[in-house]
Amino acid sequence: MIARFLRNYLPRHRNRWNQLLHLVGVPVTFVAPWVAVAMKLEWYFPVSLFFLGYALQFAGHAIEGNDAGEVVFLKKALGMRYTEYGPLSECSRPAGPADDSTRG
Repeated sequence: MIARFLRNYLPRHRNRWNQLLHLVGVPVTFVAPWVAVAMKLEWYFPVSLFFLGYALQFAGHAIEGNDAGEVVFLKKALGMRYTEYGPLSECSRPAGPADDSTRG
């Protein structure tokens, strides 16, 4: 399971800025809100932290030139075009029909 995650994750996060924004954004999204709740801060602090963390990650994907995983999932479900891998990526698996529909 971890190997499969890494095969998908690593090619989608090649850009150093994307990596840095994820390094900050992931804990801000998933850890900091719980710390704010434990500190009994107003409700808008944990909510703001959650959205700020996601904004950092989405900014990273914009820099990378691909859609965030949640966006890929949603666009696939809706039959929309998406960009799973950025231009710097060397996809670690062969492309298949379910892959990036924005190419070709």
